Amino acid sequence: MRTVYLNGDYLPETEARISIFDRGFLMADGVYEVTSVLGGKLIDFDGHAARLQRSLRELDIASPVSHADLLAIHRELVRLNGIDEGLVYLQITRGDPGDRDFVFPDPETTAPTVVLFTQAKPGLADSPVARTGIRVISIDDIRWGRRDIKTVQLLYPSMGKMMAKKAGADDAWMIEDGMVTEGTSNNAYIVKDNRIVTRALSADILHGITRAAVLRLAGEAQMEVEERSFGIDEARAADEAFITSASSFVMPVVEIDGVSLGDGTPGRVSRRLREIYLEECRRTAV
Repeated sequence: MRTVYLNGDYLPETEARISIFDRGFLMADGVYEVTSVLGGKLIDFDGHAARLQRSLRELDIASPVSHADLLAIHRELVRLNGIDEGLVYLQITRGDPGDRDFVFPDPETTAPTVVLFTQAKPGLADSPVARTGIRVISIDDIRWGRRDIKTVQLLYPSMGKMMAKKAGADDAWMIEDGMVTEGTSNNAYIVKDNRIVTRALSADILHGITRAAVLRLAGEAQMEVEERSFGIDEARAADEAFITSASSFVMPVVEIDGVSLGDGTPGRVSRRLREIYLEECRRTAV
């Protein structure tokens, strides 16, 4: 049985309880982060912690835990649950005001709710899917306009994954005004003539922590990167494609809307980026 963290206490998962009036439950009024664990150590923790603070500020939620305490909680959960490879999920909501109201509760009397739990994922780094690549479909992007805030409003991304599953694919890329925004839970990239293309940062997409690390490593490896919007037709005509996220690292995409990219196998650029990213993760993990 897992040990989870709830508002200062480490508890068996069956004993953790949250009020039905918590605004995360009633209003999706909360933010989250997912940090990967390799070799029992945390990947890109500082980046995730910094983005968490930004998300909280954008929603005017007071930060309930310091950077040092957050790191200590993550490490303790990894230790208590014996996680070698896996994930730590963190969620902070505006808390439980004792009743339902659209108006934000007084932060002086309603403390945020803080939840963390682990997920064991043996073989996370050596995923067989990375050797074959994934297939994606395109769907309309009908989410709200502040995708740069990592909120718990994940209904449409979940629906997108189900659309992909129904179509016999692995994931979906979302399209707005003819241009790819991102995947359902990841940033999207194409490669053409050895040039990596990915959408520039804005409120339209999540500012991926893995994205930032991968683009930095690509630059250090003398790979050419172009941050701009690209359409789905351009994507289907690409030499290769890939996604990045905390849980998938760098994952090759081999098919878009039934159209194979290149020879239908993971491309050289995406394979090399996954390799150097994982090397960097293991070197810098905390």
